[in-house]
Amino acid sequence: MSTKTELDPVFNPKSIAVIGASRKPGTIGNKVVENLIEGGYKGKIYPVNPGADEILGLKAYGTINDVPGDVDVAVFCVPAKFVLDSARQCAQKRVKGMVVISSGFSETGNRKDEEELVAIAKAVGSRVIGPNIVGILSNSTKANASFAPCLPYPGKTAFITQSGALLIALDMATFVRKMGFSAMISNGNMADVDFADAIEYYDEDPDTSCITLYIEGLKDGRRFIQAGRKASKPIVAIKSGVSARGAAAAASHTGSLAGATKIYEAAFRQAHVVPAHTIDELLNRSQAMSMQPPLTGDNILVVTNGGGIGVLATDSAERYNVPLSAAPSDLQDALRKCMPDFGSAKNPVDITGGAGLEGYKGAIAAALKHPWVNGLVVLYCETAVTSPPDIAKGVIEAIKATNVTDKPIVAAFVGGERCDQARSVLSDAGIPMFDDPDKAMSVMSGLRQYARFLDEGREDDFKPHKDVDTKAAREVVAEVRKAGRTSFTEPEAKRLFAAYGLPVGRCFVAKTEDEAVRLAGEIGFPLVMKIVSPQILHKSDACCVKININSVEEVRENFKTIMANAKKFKPDADLHGVLMQEMAPKGTEVICGSINDPQFGPTIMFGLGGIFVEVLKDVTFRVTPISPHQAMEMLPGIKAFPILQGVRGEKRRDQEALADVISRLSQLVYDLGDEIAESDANPILLYEQGKGLKVVDARVILKKK
Repeated sequence: MSTKTELDPVFNPKSIAVIGASRKPGTIGNKVVENLIEGGYKGKIYPVNPGADEILGLKAYGTINDVPGDVDVAVFCVPAKFVLDSARQCAQKRVKGMVVISSGFSETGNRKDEEELVAIAKAVGSRVIGPNIVGILSNSTKANASFAPCLPYPGKTAFITQSGALLIALDMATFVRKMGFSAMISNGNMADVDFADAIEYYDEDPDTSCITLYIEGLKDGRRFIQAGRKASKPIVAIKSGVSARGAAAAASHTGSLAGATKIYEAAFRQAHVVPAHTIDELLNRSQAMSMQPPLTGDNILVVTNGGGIGVLATDSAERYNVPLSAAPSDLQDALRKCMPDFGSAKNPVDITGGAGLEGYKGAIAAALKHPWVNGLVVLYCETAVTSPPDIAKGVIEAIKATNVTDKPIVAAFVGGERCDQARSVLSDAGIPMFDDPDKAMSVMSGLRQYARFLDEGREDDFKPHKDVDTKAAREVVAEVRKAGRTSFTEPEAKRLFAAYGLPVGRCFVAKTEDEAVRLAGEIGFPLVMKIVSPQILHKSDACCVKININSVEEVRENFKTIMANAKKFKPDADLHGVLMQEMAPKGTEVICGSINDPQFGPTIMFGLGGIFVEVLKDVTFRVTPISPHQAMEMLPGIKAFPILQGVRGEKRRDQEALADVISRLSQLVYDLGDEIAESDANPILLYEQGKGLKVVDARVILKKK
């Protein structure tokens, strides 16, 4: 059964029972019944209260089993201690959805009852919303099954939130903003129905054109990515609580850099979710995406009657990475006819305060008809000689006259009460209007990002590398487990990496000084020598790395020094010996690593490498596995990307070889996701185009069993 079929009776109910309905004003059980009546719900309402015959003019029932006929949704307004018994009665009644407003479950540590609640529902094919929620609000069915004040301003956005208080606050804000919603869903603890379910449902909902999410945490991060990527409608989301977690205790560079912000940025990118960083941005981008088409090109034209807000818009465009190019000469010629001689036909187009209504209409028509223009931003400063509502009407007339519907248009009117009146005019015509040019540019950036997602397609292009040896990789893991360790030595980590085709440097372990001399003769000079110890992962910190060794004398001297430094650094460390490794040619140092995230599982990281990676923090993440093509898309995500392109006469680095290694490591940590907690290939020495790379140091940490 599809998610749409399962959840349609819940989010689009024909009958609602309110368990714990009350005659006492001010109680949740009373408010939910009152809201259903006042909201204009046309379905059947069944108050359930064993101590009442009638509530707010409706017949009350002792138990839900006394209700005649079928019940689509039961709204629980009873204390937590009565929820399980009520759920069992709903199961007997074959209620299709249980909307559990009641608190006192996993949010207070009571996971046992929450799990039993879901088990009761699943046994009869019922779905649970919550617990610990405000309720659900649907404009499609006029069902306000919540204790929020009223149904939101009607529109095409579905809002799903883990914060009930935020739902209540934004419910009222919709009328001030003239921002419409098809539904507002409080999902609370997400014991059953989660964000992925909601995305799948509202993606098929004919009354919804944009899906908006407030996320505190995810139950199944990978399913969230899959649902988002497959969705045919835009998704806008804000994630709260994105401070770094556990960085101080991390054993790898990757672990110390993998804060929630980085992981969620990656997950949103892969799920084709347009991010928002403030409530204002969340609502603005959602409103625009519910009303306007995506920005399918890079040519945005800004039309304004004031130079100041035009300059501010230009600043914002740069901040949001929105290109603002000069309009072509023929378009500029057409625009000059719409303004006084002292106006400007460049971009922004300043028609000046004296151009008035006709100036706006002419400039808008010229812009939308021109094939160069992909999107339009209309800015307006209130003046004494123009009326904001009239300007708004003129904007609409000009747009309709062109019959252009595939180019996004947003507006920003700066002024007083009359600009608020203009907002209603534009909003009713499907044109989002804001009070600041910065907001207009933020919205255009979101529309542009969504268009890029559409270009990528809905399917993931990852295909497993076939020339890998998973059996050999698991054998290395088994050896480390058998030794009673979770930390790999460097030779063990390199064996693991080599099994998946990562190019690791040739190396051997010397247990004695004489053996080090013998191995040096076999490998050849120059050499690198490093301590091998499961307890000393960051070898540079222990002064246990020596490079550019060119003689037998240096081998003997450095062997002694490394062993002494290791014992001094960690006296109880298990010293396996000294690693003798060929010294790779100099190259650009990059890092590739992984961490097993609690919500998304194995994730891959890439950045500029070496000893300063944790200081610079110039890294980007993806949820594994990823293809070489997806890995290539990671590279521009770091600030140091120009170094890989070649700067100051240096040649372009072998980005294709790097992308292949990132993809291979992503497959390795995905395949062994049940074992590997963290890993680093750092540094990787990256050479110029066509000359590949070399993994010169490796680190792997297993999960604790």
